[in-house]
Amino acid sequence: MKDLAHVPPRNSQPAAATTLTLGAAPPDAAQVRHLTVSSEYAGQRIDNFLIRILKGVPKTHVYRIVRSGEVRVNGGRVKAETKLVAGDDVRIPPVRVAVAPVHKQLTGEFPHEIVWEDDHLIGLNKLAGVAVHGGSGISFGVIEQLRMARPDAPFLELVHRLDRDTSGVLLIAKTRVALVGMHETLRDKSGDKRYLVAVKGEWVNDRQHVKLPLAKYTRPDGERRVEVNADEGQFAHTIFNLLERGADMSLLEAELKTGRTHQIRVHCQHSGFPIAGDDKYGDAAWNKVLKASGFKRMFLHAKSFTFQHPVTNVETTVEAALPSELADFWYGATQ
Repeated sequence: MKDLAHVPPRNSQPAAATTLTLGAAPPDAAQVRHLTVSSEYAGQRIDNFLIRILKGVPKTHVYRIVRSGEVRVNGGRVKAETKLVAGDDVRIPPVRVAVAPVHKQLTGEFPHEIVWEDDHLIGLNKLAGVAVHGGSGISFGVIEQLRMARPDAPFLELVHRLDRDTSGVLLIAKTRVALVGMHETLRDKSGDKRYLVAVKGEWVNDRQHVKLPLAKYTRPDGERRVEVNADEGQFAHTIFNLLERGADMSLLEAELKTGRTHQIRVHCQHSGFPIAGDDKYGDAAWNKVLKASGFKRMFLHAKSFTFQHPVTNVETTVEAALPSELADFWYGATQ
């Protein structure tokens, strides 16, 4: 068995301003506020800055108060795409914030293992079953949990995403320079992201390239899905390396060459090898058998992420050990 672990302000100074400290209790949104932009947020667009600050305010309203001129930077009107400079004074008008109830999982200890950390980035081993961020009916996610656990941290932002039911390596930026640099890495596809996946059937080739274009669509019931679509799909490339074969199952390492939504899951399904426990694209009858035997999650784990560090320029690898429920399932199935 192979090892599975692993600046100065633009114009005038405001008469009075409040320095932004992300993670602290938000000031009263029912009055005009002045926030001074810290260096961590220099270069960020004003619309994204406001969306982060005004939690609970619909994006449509954020854009409305920008267009109407109620939001001012150093006393002047701005457009949504205006980029901020450290020291800028941002005037925010009174807004009504919908306060969501704090979920019980936000009040306990941080549940995800921190497997690597420096001054600019954090590497987590995300648990399966937890979204990376709140929204779309989910009141909390990994990033909200981390901000709650580290209320004094000035900057904590997701570098990338993982599906809710996928475990493994998730990177969080602690500085804006790291976030921008890692986003460039993802755009340039210069990083190396690898996953472990168990599929139904006997995979044939030791190393196989799958290049199938993927497109998003919405089912009649409103559920969003992804499908192989030669006409409307975007290019998607996954390399699968065969690690082991079991009883009508195969353990694969997947190398992501592109980062499309549900890419590994759909590439496996379309190739005739559905992922164990995948409730969207898997084999429903097989999943039912697996659940009856006690296996109740999807076998997809982000094993490692290798990248050139955006600040130190050192090649860095963050690894996350395979969760015990996945290791136990595979070892039990192949004994």
